[in-house]
Amino acid sequence: MIAKKDFKKKKDQEFDSKLLGLSRVERMTAGGRRLRFQAVVVVGDRKGRVGVRVAKSSDVSEAINKATNLAKKELIKVPIIDDTIPHQIEAKYGAAQVLLRPQKKGRGLVAGGTVRIICDLAGIKNISAKIVSRTNNKLNNAKATIEALKKLKLPEESVSDNSK
Repeated sequence: MIAKKDFKKKKDQEFDSKLLGLSRVERMTAGGRRLRFQAVVVVGDRKGRVGVRVAKSSDVSEAINKATNLAKKELIKVPIIDDTIPHQIEAKYGAAQVLLRPQKKGRGLVAGGTVRIICDLAGIKNISAKIVSRTNNKLNNAKATIEALKKLKLPEESVSDNSK
């Protein structure tokens, strides 16, 4: 039994999480307003896996924990070549639009806000990113970034071998 607990702790420790946004949301009922908290959390291992999820609860810490656990279940694999992405990509989610460009080694993480946090937790060290949108919504910007990272493809070496 002890070995199982130790394994579970190790598995949880391999992921870093970052709170993107925390907001108070309300719904009206006949008895008045019901308050809840909405947490947007990004989880990553800095080795190419990252996930973003949202959760609500009546308690702040419970909302954060729920979002973190959900994000760990929804991880995506990001192709990384020489600490950058393989090619330029653009994606849109709602009103949010994101442009990601690969950079040379040593350039660094040139991105703002939400995109910077997601790329850092994914393990991308050299990238240039631009939020080309009409919105400041952190959740939509995060989901647009995840959509862009999902679209990335590794260059096919076998295609070039067949053409020779």
